[in-house]
Formats: sequence, structure tokens, C-alpha cells
Amino acid sequence: MSRPSEDDRLVDALGHAAFLTMGSLTDLAADAGLSLTQLRVLAILRDRRLRIGDLAAYLGLERSTMTGLVARASAKGLLARVANEQDARAVDVVLTDEGRAVATRLEAAMRAAMLPHAERLPQADRRRLRELLERMLR
Repeated sequence: MSRPSEDDRLVDALGHAAFLTMGSLTDLAADAGLSLTQLRVLAILRDRRLRIGDLAAYLGLERSTMTGLVARASAKGLLARVANEQDARAVDVVLTDEGRAVATRLEAAMRAAMLPHAERLPQADRRRLRELLERMLR
């Protein structure tokens, strides 16, 4: 059997990291009674307000799918639709106070779930890993 190439090893490592990350996030979302996509929406809206169409594009979803997701999260008291400040015809999606509280709890839970994996690395390697991931994801 031939030795795996560097690209093969990279793909394996990225896949393993993705599955580990997705498993943790899926569990956290389920514990909060949310879908993984709803968890992502709460994280995205922590520090901004977006139009439904922009939020859908950011997540790679159809606008109609996003509208339903926002409606379900609004029914749970996590999101609200508010008039856009620049265009009265447009609607923004924002976190409610309850949504912000849930997002804050989930952010803390995500740190607790994710950081132990990274803490195996020296600080300089962690910083380099973050820099590389940010560059890769741009």
C-alpha cells in the first residue's frame, strides 16, 4: 500500500476536524432545542442586523427557507423582524433579549467544547492555526 500524499493527509485532517466540530455544534444546538442552522443564525446576529435576503445569502439558503427558519425562531422568542433603518420597505432580522441570552450561553458552551482540542497545541501554534483557518475561509 502506498503512503498517503500530503493532500490526502490534509483532506483527512480537515474532514476529521470538521466532523469533530460539527458533532459538538450539533449537540450544543440540540441541547438548546435548536437546529444547527438556527445556532448559526444566532451566532451571526450577535453583533449585527441583516435583511432576511442577506442572511439567506450568507448561509447559502433560499430566501423562502430563511423566512421559515426566522418564523420558527421568532415563535420561540429568539428573533424579531424590525424595519430597516435606511429602507422602510425592507425588514431586518435581529436577536431578541432572549435570543441574545441564548446566543451568549451557546457561545460559552462552544468555547468549552472547542478549546480543549486546541489547548493541546502551544499558544504560538494555536495563533498560527487561527490565522491559517481565517485565511483559508476568506
